[in-house]
Amino acid sequence: MTGTSNGTPGGTASGVFSPRPGSAPLARQVAAQSSIEARLMLRNGEQLLLAVVIPVIVLIGGVVAAKHVDLNLDHRPIDALTPGVLALAVMSTAFTSLAIATGFERRYGVIKRLGSSPLPRSGLLAGKVGALLAVELFQVIVISAVAFAMGWEPHPGIAPVLLGLEAVLLGTAAFASLGLFVAGVLRAEATLAAANLIYLLLLAGGAVVLPASAYGPGGDLLTLLPSGALGEAMRDALIHGSFAARDQLVLLAWAALGTVLTARTFQWE
Repeated sequence: MTGTSNGTPGGTASGVFSPRPGSAPLARQVAAQSSIEARLMLRNGEQLLLAVVIPVIVLIGGVVAAKHVDLNLDHRPIDALTPGVLALAVMSTAFTSLAIATGFERRYGVIKRLGSSPLPRSGLLAGKVGALLAVELFQVIVISAVAFAMGWEPHPGIAPVLLGLEAVLLGTAAFASLGLFVAGVLRAEATLAAANLIYLLLLAGGAVVLPASAYGPGGDLLTLLPSGALGEAMRDALIHGSFAARDQLVLLAWAALGTVLTARTFQWE
């Protein structure tokens, strides 16, 4: 609510306050929603564990384990594992954290109450996407810093960075749509269990951290999963500096499927 006095717009020369009620511009609403969503994610201990701590532990543990166990890697462990750990970070935030947070927001009526505010549904979703991207930027900075400290040498040039960014955006779209689907059809407690179980299964056998070739003859099938497709796309970008057209098409297909499922089944309360 705005208003002025003393002859300025919204007031009168006699000093009578004249309010001008109205909502803030949509862009400002979305920015505010993104900011609060990102801060809530990072303030939550479980979300911070998923976002940063686990990926860093996986990176350090994988490099150390590669010195004692044959992981069937074609490149130095730090170079082979870092792109996959970045993909894991995207999955943890865009899928697991988003699903859990949205599930409990539905349970406690947060989304229902936001529906009565001037923020439209499209603005709410845009705010969640903005928060995801902000948290993912933080993850990339932290994980990359740890990787560089351990001797990571990605493919030189700007092209690998742009290709990696494209893979991150597609991976975010795919996992976020699937996360909202899970959160929209299950109760909060079931969403918590399902999101964590899926995360652990994909971490262990989804070809996200380790390349598909490390899983033997059946590894190629794992690249049809969003985890495997994102992991391979990140490895092609940051190790070889190449565009993984097939893997990015797989991510696009999962994003489209997740969007359709979410649009048809998501319940706001």
